[in-house]
Amino acid sequence: MPRREDIQSILIIGSGPIIIGQASEFDYSGTQALKALKEEHYKVILVNSNPATIMTDPEFADRTYLEPLTVEYLEKIIQKERPDALLATLGGQKALNLSLELDDEGILAKHKIQLIGVNTDSIRKAEDRLLFRRSMEKIGLEVPESGYASTLKEAVDIVKKIKFPVVIRPSFTLGGTGGNIIKNWKDFYKFVPLGLAISPISKILVEKSIIGWKEFELEVMRDKKDNVVIVCPIENFDPMGVHTGDSITVAPAQTLTDKEYQRLRDASIAIMREIGVETGGSNIQFAINPSDGRMQVIEMNPRVSRSSALASKATGFPIAKMAAKLAVGYTLDEILNDITKKTPACFEPAIDYVVIKIPRFAFEKFPEEKPALTTQMKSVGETMAIGRTFKEALQKAIRSLEIDRWGFEEKHKKINKKTLKEEHFRPNAERLWFIADALRAGISVMEISEFTQIDPFFIQNIKDIVDFEKELKSLRKDSLEHNLLRRAKELGFSDKRIGKLTGLMEDEVRKMREKTKVLPVWKVVDTCAGEFESETPYFYSTYEEESEVPEINQKKAIILGSGPNRIGQGIEFDYCCVHGVFALRDSGYKAIMINSNPETVSTDYDISDRLYFDPVTLEDVLSIYHNEKPEGIIAQFGGQTPLKISVGLWKNKAKILGTSSQAIDETEDREKFDNFLKRLNLKRPRNGMVRNSSQALKIAEKIGYPVLVRPSYVLGGRAMKVIHNEEELEKYVKSIREYSAEYAILIDEFIDNAVELDVDLLSGDATMVTPPYFLADRVIEEVKRQVILMAKELQILGLMNVQVAVKGTTIYILEVNPRASRTVPFLSKATGVPLAKIATQLILGKKLREINIAGRPSNLYAVKEAVFSFDKFLEVDPILGPEMRSTGESIGIDRHFPMAFLKAAEGAGFHLPEEGRIFVSVPDEDKPKIIPIVEKLQQLGFSLAATEGTSQYLQI
Repeated sequence: MPRREDIQSILIIGSGPIIIGQASEFDYSGTQALKALKEEHYKVILVNSNPATIMTDPEFADRTYLEPLTVEYLEKIIQKERPDALLATLGGQKALNLSLELDDEGILAKHKIQLIGVNTDSIRKAEDRLLFRRSMEKIGLEVPESGYASTLKEAVDIVKKIKFPVVIRPSFTLGGTGGNIIKNWKDFYKFVPLGLAISPISKILVEKSIIGWKEFELEVMRDKKDNVVIVCPIENFDPMGVHTGDSITVAPAQTLTDKEYQRLRDASIAIMREIGVETGGSNIQFAINPSDGRMQVIEMNPRVSRSSALASKATGFPIAKMAAKLAVGYTLDEILNDITKKTPACFEPAIDYVVIKIPRFAFEKFPEEKPALTTQMKSVGETMAIGRTFKEALQKAIRSLEIDRWGFEEKHKKINKKTLKEEHFRPNAERLWFIADALRAGISVMEISEFTQIDPFFIQNIKDIVDFEKELKSLRKDSLEHNLLRRAKELGFSDKRIGKLTGLMEDEVRKMREKTKVLPVWKVVDTCAGEFESETPYFYSTYEEESEVPEINQKKAIILGSGPNRIGQGIEFDYCCVHGVFALRDSGYKAIMINSNPETVSTDYDISDRLYFDPVTLEDVLSIYHNEKPEGIIAQFGGQTPLKISVGLWKNKAKILGTSSQAIDETEDREKFDNFLKRLNLKRPRNGMVRNSSQALKIAEKIGYPVLVRPSYVLGGRAMKVIHNEEELEKYVKSIREYSAEYAILIDEFIDNAVELDVDLLSGDATMVTPPYFLADRVIEEVKRQVILMAKELQILGLMNVQVAVKGTTIYILEVNPRASRTVPFLSKATGVPLAKIATQLILGKKLREINIAGRPSNLYAVKEAVFSFDKFLEVDPILGPEMRSTGESIGIDRHFPMAFLKAAEGAGFHLPEEGRIFVSVPDEDKPKIIPIVEKLQQLGFSLAATEGTSQYLQI
């Protein structure tokens, strides 16, 4: 079928700010789809409130609206743009729910807008738990015994019938929000009211728990001709009871028999037909009872999902692109696979390697929350690794997590069968290391499987690794010969872990490998297990004989990605990496990308000239560097991840492009940074450097409590804390030594009631800031002078971020980051200046005066509002401090600051009431300043009721 000619313009709704359960995978899928639709010459209108995304760059859509994702704003945009169609399957649950709201309110019908990709009936049948259950029963597929409740009483009646344990699943939510496993009435009355409140339609499914069954996901695509492709079968390492976003997953499925796979395949096709997904992809989840093979359908997502991004990166099959093409009329047999350029998209991918995804959690940011895993998703990101075997991929994925784990380090030496049952039966973020320690303690594979309900296949693979560790440990330093070293690398052991086990340093192991020619090779991701030649340069490392990487005989440079998303280092850094790639290619360089994050645009197969899907560690980057021999490495776009290894790269004679490793070290090491500021005669809060509790107590007493403590080489305020007394300080220093043992800790004076500024610079002789609203011009000019002075002294090439506190007219330098920052995408969108692209040009040797920096007029205000995911952590107190806790951000742009602020707040999900009472709390020192505001409010007709000293009630 040819492309549809009856539509000319298509509206796409993005997923909005990053939250747990809805992250950068939707920037990846949205960007891919936008490119596909532009190729077909459709006019594309995009609405998204997330400034950190690539998809909201002006070149991807014909019209881009950085506006809140609400029906009110969408209707105004629809009235202005008059789109012919709405493609709702690319923006996660947010876009699906908004599409239904637009339909329910008659807006789609009023403006004659077609819903393409999936219709409203199909969305409701998939997302409404009762309708989905009926649909499955209609086609003879079993679902867990359940009931549908819209009140607490209805839920009580269901539980009395099906008995505990049960799972509650709110309708129309994402990432398992509001869901939980309930084993008793106490938990029932705690979680059921929450689930009813969280569901947009105030309904929940109360389902008989099948905890312990094996879980599988199939990524499925269907077109209007009823061609169906199973893109990828994915198996969960964890049994049912853990949200699939929090589970370790493996592709292809490892423990399915062929008969079981065919059953899942047939069921998936039947489900697609019944739900009515005619043009696009879906994710379908199944459970299989390991004792008797009984199969049940859990749920489906009639849209691209987080698992779609994983399956796309695992196979090289671009699900979002294909979904967009199918939505505008094409069929699978008419579209060529972009990887081979020969096979049509109706060919099912076949892979001859193993892909493992491990979620990354942020429990260190929420110490109140137990690291237990349930049906409600809690992970903030994920990493993916590719290897020839399960063992190799697993160990690569572990070191890709960037949690200072390099393998199966011993963590729980006193483990026994009692503690094993207690710790393992409740799934948690440390389960891999618990299993390894249980095996070391002599507990058998079958016993661990019985306790954890994890398939013995996976536990046996971990046992093989642990057993080989014993062999390495028994060696003398000088007896690590070629065959044993090669075997270790084939099993995925990192140089660092081998060194730890054999008493060697990491660089000693590396030199030994190089001397004995135990070197990695790189294999291509080709979607067809080598049956057809791949034309897309997408590679992973392994230890075999033959490398499949052809030589690039042109100028080339490597950009280091940011690894798995986490709080403090997320999609913003991937944005900078992608812009760096674009700028390299525009400057005549071949761009080589190294990253391990399956959610991101940077790891799409057609973004860079060459993609290495490998860990961003010193070992892996050096191997690629020596193989590629590029002009150099750009380390300043990927956040803290590349910075941590930049000094190691420099010491190993890798050329760092842009800001030097010495300058990076001078700013990241708190002690050296303090000396740097003294040399420039710049003011900073009173402070001291300490390395132990005794020093800390003396310095803090001298400065006076409260104090602010900061370790070196961290991001997102990691482990920064306001300390109020000696007891807190002693506890902090003891805990931080394991996190930042080799560097001094900075203890700062806590400056109360200061205004904090973020300043982003290019090269050192230009600074870009959004118009500050509360600061005098002379203060802004002095800030510029100081940050330019620092940039020149450090010889910054590219980007630099400075955090400044201003109290009155006094300026305090808090910290300097010689890299891209979280504010770069925001400032780029706010000013119209592509900061990361320009920074890349400067790194490659251009001068600022040679670049025409033409931004938007400065009559607009831009506001960035933080977005949190506290609803995923029931025990967490949502109090904010110096350690970052937000998972995303929204932007508001307007000619007036109050409206920009309002838009940013609405984009973040905060909706101001139109009537009621407002509570205003004012510090004593600011009371004189509020008098004119109070008088203005009275003139506007507000009635004021004064309460105790510092407060006012305003009646609207």
